[in-house]
Amino acid sequence: MSDPPVNEAMLDVTGLNHYYGESHTLRDLDLAVAMGEITCLMGRNGVGKTTLLDCVMGLHAPRSGQIRYAGGDLRRQGAEKRAKLGIGYVPQGRQIFPLLSVAENLQVGLPARRDKVRKVPEFLFELFPVLKSMLGRRGGDLSGGQQQQLAIARALVLDPQLLILDEPTEGIQPNIVHEIGDLLRRLNAEHGLTVLVVEQKLPFARRVADRFAIMDRGSVVADGAMGDLDDALVREYLTV
Repeated sequence: MSDPPVNEAMLDVTGLNHYYGESHTLRDLDLAVAMGEITCLMGRNGVGKTTLLDCVMGLHAPRSGQIRYAGGDLRRQGAEKRAKLGIGYVPQGRQIFPLLSVAENLQVGLPARRDKVRKVPEFLFELFPVLKSMLGRRGGDLSGGQQQQLAIARALVLDPQLLILDEPTEGIQPNIVHEIGDLLRRLNAEHGLTVLVVEQKLPFARRVADRFAIMDRGSVVADGAMGDLDDALVREYLTV
C-alpha cells in the first residue's frame, strides 16, 4: 500500500455495518483518523468501540462498508497481514504471552517488520527502561502497569504507521497512566505516529488527544477537535 497524502486520513471507515447474529452492532459507522494526529474514540460500555477495532484488525468481518488504510482497501487484506501493513494493535486486557519472557514477547513482532530488521529497536528501551531490566522475566510475572508497557512496546516493535490502543489505562495505577499519556504524545511529536486510542478516562483523553469521536448505539454521533468536546456532549454520551 502507498502512503497517504499529507493531511488525508490514515484510517478511513465509511458506512460500516456489523452484526452478531441478529444484533446490529455497528450501524453505518463513519470514522476518519487523520494522518499525524491522536484521535480518541469514546463512548459508554457496549456501544461497539471494541467491535469496530476488531473489524479494523480483521478479527471480525463487517457485513458492509469500507475500511481504508493508507489509501488502500483494508478489507481485502487478511488479519495476519494488518501488522505487516504498518498497524500496531494493543488490545484490551493487554494479551501478552504470560509464559514467554519479556524479550520473547518483544521478538514476536519482529517478523511483521517491513524493513526485515530482526532485532528489537534499542529506542524502545529508552521509552520503557523498566523492560530492559526485566528481559528474562516471564510476562505473567510483571505488574499490570509493566504488562501494559510491554504490550505497547510489542506493538511498536513492528515500526507501525498507525498505533491502535483499546483502553490502555484500564486497571493501571495513576503514575503509569500519566506515563502512557506522555509516551503517546512523544511518539506522535517525535516519530509522527498516528494514534487511535479507545479511552474512558476524560482527563487522559483531553490531555493526550488532538481529536475525539464519540460512539453511541453502534454509530459515531459526534466528532471534532478535542477542545470542542463540551459539557453537553459529555453529559449526553459519556457520563454513567
